[in-house]
Amino acid sequence: MTALMSKQIFIVKRSGTQEKFSPDKINKILQWACADTKGVSFEQIAMNAHLQFFEGITSRDIHNILIEAAAGLITEDTPQYQDVASRLLNYQLRKEVWGGKDAPRLFDFVKTNIEVNKVYDPEILTWYDKKEFDKLNDYIEHNRDFDFTYAGIKQLCEKYLVQDRVSKTIYETPQFAYMLIAMTLFKNYHEKRLEYVKRAYNAFSKHKINLPTPLMAGVRTTLKSYASCMLITVDDTLKSIFASNNAIGFATANRYGIGINFSRIRATNSPVQNGTVVHTGPIPYLKMYEAAVKSCHQNGIRGGSATANVAFFHKDIEDILVLKNNAGTDDNRVRKLDYCIAFDGLFYERFLKNQNITLFSYHEAPELWNNFGMPSFRDLYEKAEKNNKIKYKKTINARELFMLFSKERFETGRMYVFNADHVNSHGTWTEQVDTTNLCVEVTHPLKPIYNIDDTNGEIGVCILAAVNLLEIKDDNDMQHTCDIIVRMLDELIDHQNYFAPAAANFAKKRRSLGIGITNLAAIFAREGVKYWDKKAPNIAARLMESVSYYLLDASAGLAEEKGPCEKYVMTKFSRGTLPIDTYKKDIDEFVTEKLHQDWEGLREKIRKHGLRNSTLTALMPCESSAVIQSSTNGIEPPRSLITSKRSKAGIVPSVVPGVEKYGEYYTLAFEMPSNEGYLKVVAALQKFVDMSISTNLYYNVNKYPDRKVSQNDLIKDILTAYKYGIKTLYYTNTYDGDTQTALNKPTNTEPVKQEEVPDESGCAGGACTL
Repeated sequence: MTALMSKQIFIVKRSGTQEKFSPDKINKILQWACADTKGVSFEQIAMNAHLQFFEGITSRDIHNILIEAAAGLITEDTPQYQDVASRLLNYQLRKEVWGGKDAPRLFDFVKTNIEVNKVYDPEILTWYDKKEFDKLNDYIEHNRDFDFTYAGIKQLCEKYLVQDRVSKTIYETPQFAYMLIAMTLFKNYHEKRLEYVKRAYNAFSKHKINLPTPLMAGVRTTLKSYASCMLITVDDTLKSIFASNNAIGFATANRYGIGINFSRIRATNSPVQNGTVVHTGPIPYLKMYEAAVKSCHQNGIRGGSATANVAFFHKDIEDILVLKNNAGTDDNRVRKLDYCIAFDGLFYERFLKNQNITLFSYHEAPELWNNFGMPSFRDLYEKAEKNNKIKYKKTINARELFMLFSKERFETGRMYVFNADHVNSHGTWTEQVDTTNLCVEVTHPLKPIYNIDDTNGEIGVCILAAVNLLEIKDDNDMQHTCDIIVRMLDELIDHQNYFAPAAANFAKKRRSLGIGITNLAAIFAREGVKYWDKKAPNIAARLMESVSYYLLDASAGLAEEKGPCEKYVMTKFSRGTLPIDTYKKDIDEFVTEKLHQDWEGLREKIRKHGLRNSTLTALMPCESSAVIQSSTNGIEPPRSLITSKRSKAGIVPSVVPGVEKYGEYYTLAFEMPSNEGYLKVVAALQKFVDMSISTNLYYNVNKYPDRKVSQNDLIKDILTAYKYGIKTLYYTNTYDGDTQTALNKPTNTEPVKQEEVPDESGCAGGACTL
C-alpha cells in the first residue's frame, strides 16, 4: 500500500469534493472490518484487491474493490471472510443512505422517504403518531445489520431494499425495512399494537421468519400486491379462455407466478357448434398464455413464469408431453411454460399391470374432470370407457405413456407430477382440487372466470412465508413465531390489492395461507444426520409436527378473536378432521416418532372457535430469501457447501450455515446414494402439511453404468413418492459433470462441488419462491 504513495493522486469523494488519496484510511477501514473475526487478515484483503489507483478514482469505486477483494477470499476453509465483506458493504450502505455512521430517527427517516424520495406509502404517517414513532425507534437494533453474511446483505441491496432501479439509489437500510414491514402489517392492531410490531420486527430481524419476495420488496410502498402466485382454471368456452388470459397478464404485471389448469379445453379436432367448426385443441391457447406470462417484467425483480396443469386422460396428452422439449418446431412446441401432469392410483395400477388407459375430451365427459381425485372418479372413468356414445376417445397403453412422461421429465427437468387422489384425500378442502401453482406446493379449489370482472369465479392466491428452523430455540419460540406469522399474513390479505374480483373473493373468503420451513438441511447437519439416515424422517416429523400444530393453534386463536373465515365450512377442519387423521399410513413403517403435541385439545379448540384460515401449511422453495438469511433452501439438501450465485453485479459466494462447525455432516444433493431417503423425509413432512411440498429429485449420472440413468429408476422414484403419500413432484435435477448425458442433456444440469446458479429467485424464474 505504501508504494502507492510514490505518486500523489486525488480521489473523488461521495460529496463530489476531492482529497488526497490516503492508504491509512483504507487500512483503518479494513482493520475495522476484520476486528474480532478470527482467521482473517486485512493485509491479505489489501493484497487481494490489487488496487490500481488513478487520478479521479471515486471513493465508492475504491470501497467496491475492497468489498470484492474480501468476498474473493470466501471459501469453505475461510468462510469468515463473508462477515468481513458484509461489514464493508454495510459501511458503504450506511454512508449512502444515512450520509454517515449514525442512523436518523425513524420518524425523520420515514418522512424523508415519503416527502422527498417519494418511495414509501404516505399513509404510514397517518397510522402512527410521533410518540409511537419515537417508541418504535427505540426498538430498532441497527447492529443486527451486521448479522447478515455478505451474500445476504448483497441480496438485500440488489433485490429487496427500496430503491430507484434506474439510478441504483437505495433509500433504506435493513433494520428500517424490517420495522416498516412490521408497522404496515400490524397497523390495524389497536390492542397491544406496538407490542405486536415489536414482536414482528424481532422475528424478522433475528431471521426467524422468512419473508416472501413480494412482501419483502413491496410492503411499506404504494405497490400493494404481495401474493407470490395465483391459480386459475379455464372452462371450455371462449369467454373463459380469453378471460383467463387477461387475468394471467394482470397477475404477471402484479408480480404473481402463474398456475393454470387448461385441462378442460377440449381436444384437437373436437366438434364445436354441432360440428360446424373443428376445435384447434389447447396448444394454440397455451401459446397465448405463454406470451401473456412473458410480456411483463415484474418490477425489475423477476420475470413472469407459469406452470400449466393437465389430467393424464386428456385426449391430447401425448402431444402435450413433448411441448417443452427441444425437438419439433415453434408451431408445435410451447417451451416457456412448465407442465404438471395429474395422475392417480387408477393410472399407476394400470401402469404396473401394463394395461391400457382411455383418453377423453372434456366436452363429452365433463364428469371425469369434475370428479378427478375424488373417490367417485374411478367408477365414472370405467363407465366412460364402456360408454359407446362417447366418440372422441382414444385408447393407449399406460406404460408407454408413462415412459414418455418420465423421459420428458428427465430431459427437460420441468415436467411435474400431481397426485390428484392424495391432494384431495390428505387435504383440507371438501371441494375437488385439480390444480397446483407454479412451484407445485399450493393446492386450491377454483372456479373459472368468464370476464376479468367476474364476481362468481375464484382465482387461488398464494399468501406465503416460512419458518427458519435453525433460528428457533425451543417450543415456546416456535409458538410465538407461528403466532406472528399467521397474524401478519392474515392482515396482509386485507391490506393488499387484487388484480381481479375472483382473486379477492378467494383470498378474503377462504384466507388460505401457505407457511413453510427453511434450513432443514442445516438442522440435519447440526444433528450429524444425513438425509438417508433412519433418524432423518423422525427428526423431520418432530419439527413439522411442531410447526403445523402451532400454526393451527394460532389460527384457532385468531378465529376466537375475529371469527373464522367465511368459507370455513368448506374445509375438513369444520368436520373435526386434522392432517394427522388423513396421511398415508404406509409411512408409519419408517416414521416411528410419536406425536408430542396435544392434538385432541387442539381439535376441541377448533371445534369451538373454527379457524381463521382454510389452509396453513405448504412447503415452498426458499431460494432467494434463503440467501438473505444464510439459510439452506427450504427442505432441500444443498448442492455444495459454497454456492456461487450469479447476480447482476457478478458472482456472489454464499456459504451454508455452520460450515466451520458441522460442514462435514451436510448432505449434498448429488452425493445422496438415491432419492429414497430424501423421499422418506418429504413423506414425514407431508404427514403434517395440509397443502403440498415442492419436492425435487436428484440424479448423478456418474453413479450409473455407462453414465446413463435408468428409466426404471426415474419411474421407481415417482411410484415411491406416490406410495408414501407425497402429493406433488417438482424439478428433476441432473448432474453429469460433462457435455455427455443420459437420454439427453437436461436444462438444469448442475455441478456437485462448486455450484454456480443464476440469480433467478428459483421457482421457474422466481415467481413463487420466497
